[in-house]
Amino acid sequence: MPVSGSGYLDRVRVPPTPWPRRVLLIETALVLGVSLGASAVWAILSIIRKLTAETPLSAQTTSMNTSVTPGRPWLDLSYQLAGIAIALVPVLLALHLLARELPVGHGIRAAGRRVMGLDLSRPARDLLGGTVLAAAIGLPGLAFYLGARELGINTTIAAANLDQVWWAIPVLILASLQNALLEEVIMVGYLFTRWAQAGWSTWTIILTSALIRGSYHLYQGFGGFIGNIIMGVLLGWVYARTRRVMPLVIAHTLLDVVAFVGYALLAPHLSWL
Repeated sequence: MPVSGSGYLDRVRVPPTPWPRRVLLIETALVLGVSLGASAVWAILSIIRKLTAETPLSAQTTSMNTSVTPGRPWLDLSYQLAGIAIALVPVLLALHLLARELPVGHGIRAAGRRVMGLDLSRPARDLLGGTVLAAAIGLPGLAFYLGARELGINTTIAAANLDQVWWAIPVLILASLQNALLEEVIMVGYLFTRWAQAGWSTWTIILTSALIRGSYHLYQGFGGFIGNIIMGVLLGWVYARTRRVMPLVIAHTLLDVVAFVGYALLAPHLSWL
């Protein structure tokens, strides 16, 4: 039998579903298994490897956005673009699964617009909300990262390590957008919808999503783990109130653009990064 609505389900008006609770939970586990859940497994193995290495965690460096074929820029660009495109497939999968419950003729685009507010219907408000969120997360987040590194519970993050090529900045921006879409559509828009349909309470959904978000950042260290749990709780709370994922995507994109592009431009001049 279909799952009856919870208070959260009724309040945010997620679409009714013909699927029983067990099917919904299996589906979410499978979607996570081909996306960020798999990343969490690798991140847990990564932190175990780093903790058991001879070098202390705080003396290790985690490199992100690295060149795949150094010295071969066109092939490297192909690798970077392919990686970005392939990482977005789970986003399309999640939207496709949600679209099956809309009226016949409605597809992925309608699922994003109607189910989770992934659209351009409120560009000014979403941009403002996303910018405020990015500022509220970014400055404390930088301070938290530096503090965690000083405490020895986090690695040093080298956020951008592409060769000095003309396409480096555009690719870093595209990677930022890809990260934002993948994390916010899957971890918030999709999972919040499915878990609400399965009868979970609002705070169970928010905390579970935030814990998973933190776990796939464990490769950075425990600072990244804790910081992303806090970020996940804040973004989940905002989404539960607004039912729009677009401001979250904007905020996440801005945060990653500043981190990736800022690192690429400033790291040669700032030793403390």
